[in-house]
Amino acid sequence: MYSYTVYQWLFFFYFYCFGGWCVESAYVSIKSRKLTNRGFIRGPFLPLYGSGAMMMLVVSKPFQDNVFLVYVAGCVGATILEYITGVLMEALFQVRYWDYSGNKFNFQGYICLGTTLSWGFLTILTTEFVHVQVEKWVLAIPSQILNPLTVALTVLIGADFALSFKAAVDIRELLAKMEGTKKELLAIQKRLDAIISAAGESIESRKDAFAVSMEELKSGIEGKFESLKNMALSKPNEYLESVKGEVGELRKKYAVNVEIRKRLGGTRDIIQKDMIRSNPSMTSEKYSESLDELKRQIFRRKKNVKEQEGQEGQEGGTEK
Repeated sequence: MYSYTVYQWLFFFYFYCFGGWCVESAYVSIKSRKLTNRGFIRGPFLPLYGSGAMMMLVVSKPFQDNVFLVYVAGCVGATILEYITGVLMEALFQVRYWDYSGNKFNFQGYICLGTTLSWGFLTILTTEFVHVQVEKWVLAIPSQILNPLTVALTVLIGADFALSFKAAVDIRELLAKMEGTKKELLAIQKRLDAIISAAGESIESRKDAFAVSMEELKSGIEGKFESLKNMALSKPNEYLESVKGEVGELRKKYAVNVEIRKRLGGTRDIIQKDMIRSNPSMTSEKYSESLDELKRQIFRRKKNVKEQEGQEGQEGGTEK
């Protein structure tokens, strides 16, 4: 097996984290035609790639004389790592940071055949070519330089990871709160339906009310308030008069929840926004609508800021 020191193993890990970030960020930037900082943490490091490289070195070592077995070991090992990482991250944050559901031969969206085959080729490339040169370079660095550098990187990346982990947890809580406001609005709608029904008016029933979008839900509730108002004006009765106070409270509660939802969707946390911008394809089975709304708000705000900066630049040029 490899006879590296702990510092050398850590440095290799950080090196491949950085290399993975370069490759993926370049690929995504070219594909989207705009600079994109990919990854879970804010710095130029992708821990999944570092972990994958370390795994490739370990699982392929017993088969270093057989390229085919190196390929198979890389396919199996990296795929298992990717699957476990995806499952754990979604369990922790209720969000998927990558999703292969749209790819052929995928399994639960966490892994897919195409990526698995690619991991095998990447294992051969890493172990047979890349690491040979990287190893020579790293082993040539004196321990008096490598060790302090590795410690400094550990502190910086550790702090970055801690902040990013907290931001991911905060995003999860933010999405839960957004869903909570929708539940409150659904409860308001249900009570309004009951009031309208008791007043003798027919209402449209929904089998899956929670599947309704927020815009449809708000429009529906506002329509029910308007219907009650018209009913009270056109044919006032004792029942409508008795629930007048309750309807007023429901209206206030509705306004409060709509405002809360709007405020939550416009998060100003820089780390949270950067995490979502760095992972625009992130999805959530549990909080799908809320996450989509959050992403729309963040990307719309960024677009508006750029447009405003462009206008200011044009005005400045005109003045000159």
